[in-house]
Amino acid sequence: MKNLSVETLCVQGGYEPENGETRIVPIYQSTTYKYDSADEVGDLFDLVKEGHMYSRISNPTLDVFEKKLALLEGGIGAVSTSSGQAANLLAILTLCKNGDHIIAFNNLYGGTFVLIQSRLKDFGIETTFVSLDDTDEEIESHIKENTKLIFGETLSNPSVRVFDIERYADLAHRHGIPLIVDNTFPTPYLCRPFDFGADIVTHSTTKYLDGHATSVGGIIVDSGKFDWNNGNFPCLTDEDPNYHGLSYTKAFGEAAYITKARVVFIRDLGTTLSPFNAFLTNLGAETLALRMDRHSENALTIAKHLQASPNVAWVKYPLLEDNEDYELAKKYLSKGASGIISFGVKGGVEEGKKFIDSLELASLVVHVGDIRTHVLHPASMTHRQLSKEAQEAAGIEENAIRLSVGIENADEIIADLDQALEKSQR
Repeated sequence: MKNLSVETLCVQGGYEPENGETRIVPIYQSTTYKYDSADEVGDLFDLVKEGHMYSRISNPTLDVFEKKLALLEGGIGAVSTSSGQAANLLAILTLCKNGDHIIAFNNLYGGTFVLIQSRLKDFGIETTFVSLDDTDEEIESHIKENTKLIFGETLSNPSVRVFDIERYADLAHRHGIPLIVDNTFPTPYLCRPFDFGADIVTHSTTKYLDGHATSVGGIIVDSGKFDWNNGNFPCLTDEDPNYHGLSYTKAFGEAAYITKARVVFIRDLGTTLSPFNAFLTNLGAETLALRMDRHSENALTIAKHLQASPNVAWVKYPLLEDNEDYELAKKYLSKGASGIISFGVKGGVEEGKKFIDSLELASLVVHVGDIRTHVLHPASMTHRQLSKEAQEAAGIEENAIRLSVGIENADEIIADLDQALEKSQR
């Protein structure tokens, strides 16, 4: 199915039932699997035979979803996780240990920022945060002998800055390290980072891939293109005593990274996606192309309307012609820029709260990226754990509203926003 369009892969990718099998992916709600011989189970645990050992490590329903996302992103394999946070954590831990260093961009989603800044530090992994406004030379000056990767978001949450994937992939590769990109907001329908040189992609599948706010989950996708045999990654090339001296690169070739992510970190940390959530997210992904077209169309219409509102101080949406990332958006997001808009209500925090409290159609939830229209005040909610300086560095202003545009009628969304904006100024 690798030669099919993304639209078709959304519907058909990952599952090819045999004659007489169920046309819809079954929910394999089982923790365990039966085998006929002791040697067969031993081969599974030694990684010399493919199959399902235990549902903490793999499961047939998850396998279908993982294959679909690998096809959609153009990768060679994927591992699903219990959340987007778990996906980002495991994507990094697969390459890093105590004493290692990474580079990350400072405009990440607040939860990811704290995960990388504080929790990884607890694990002995240091991070240097850099800015999209830094030059290549400034970023490269922070790369050390123990630097293992660069991490960024295709579209930042909530500032909706566009990440120059090709530029940062080239920069990373000059130093023999991979680029990991969180592709949650665009999804593989709007942007495929591997096409521009990225090496690993992560998603919070909780957002647009599910699309209906039913299932928390995450996924890591491996391009299979990075050369791990460059001397920088003994974690993949050297023998693993926990698997009788197996070398992941020798045993699994281009799939070394994604195999280790599963058989070491999913196995040991247990951040497993449930079969039911995999089923629901796979079901949501079947309509991804249709939904992302509508989200993007609605968002651009609404962003233009907000620009003309006397009650709005500023609007950020990548495909607005005066946006600082407009040229990058045309390059990476030619089919649409997703459904997230950041804008400032005239005034400050109190006006922003009054706007939110006055909405009737749009809802206040700690979520983005599903079929309904939602709003949030990042500075006092999702990013409140960041210092004021860190918020400013990430482009989060105190009057900023994160608007997640749904697939409802655009005129009715606009009417609701307008009446709430008017009330915010009274």
